[in-house]
Amino acid sequence: MTSTPEGDYSTTVSDHIAHIRLMRPPHNMMTLCLATSLAETLEALDARDDVRVVVLSAEGRSFCAGADLSGRPGQAGEDSPDRNPLYDAAVRLGATKNPIIAAVQGPAIGAGLGLALIADFRVASPEARFAANFVRLGFHPGFGLTYTLPQAIGPQRAQLMFMTGRRIRPEDAMNWGLIDALSGADDLLETAMTLARDIAEGAPLAVRATRASLRPDLAEHIRRHTDHEHAEQVRLMKTADFAEGVRAVAERRPGRFTGR
Repeated sequence: MTSTPEGDYSTTVSDHIAHIRLMRPPHNMMTLCLATSLAETLEALDARDDVRVVVLSAEGRSFCAGADLSGRPGQAGEDSPDRNPLYDAAVRLGATKNPIIAAVQGPAIGAGLGLALIADFRVASPEARFAANFVRLGFHPGFGLTYTLPQAIGPQRAQLMFMTGRRIRPEDAMNWGLIDALSGADDLLETAMTLARDIAEGAPLAVRATRASLRPDLAEHIRRHTDHEHAEQVRLMKTADFAEGVRAVAERRPGRFTGR
């Protein structure tokens, strides 16, 4: 087992399957450090002959409850008008080569939904929830979701999620194609591992080539969309509605937005 110095996640490899487990409970909030480190780890796993598929899971209440907007300079992009380094990491995640299975045991919100959608497959427990709640923050969607979410569930359902910020339950997520399997919480990781073993049994060069054909130029699509997302976020972060949205979410109440 290897672990990051910050203890953000652990990585184990066995039988051609790498298991990355997020360890920032209870909510595994996304930070620039976490996203960059995950990209570095996935790139390193791509270079290993003994790894053919990656399972990404998390401990705690949430799979990933979004980006940590409280953070350091550049974290949410307010100090970097031209580029958000968090989204540079998202592009790197989208450029990795091994298929990824996300085991979603709890809410995947905002950037956490973005992380789950960079994965090729998602399995979820009944406690999972999926939301792109950016408008509730007075904010524009990010982390490449304006590309990856419509690709997964179609533009109409993606628009419904974006415009309402609703939390989608796993039964609806299954019907929409947002997840590929629904499993009890106790069996979730084994369900993901079973799928991983099925993939790992295939010829690895053929698996990678097929994945590349089915998700062509994913990193470039994420780059183009995050460039636009970031520009809109920088603009909207200067508004009174964004400040109110952050307060409202923190206070667990509807936002009192004014359009300013």
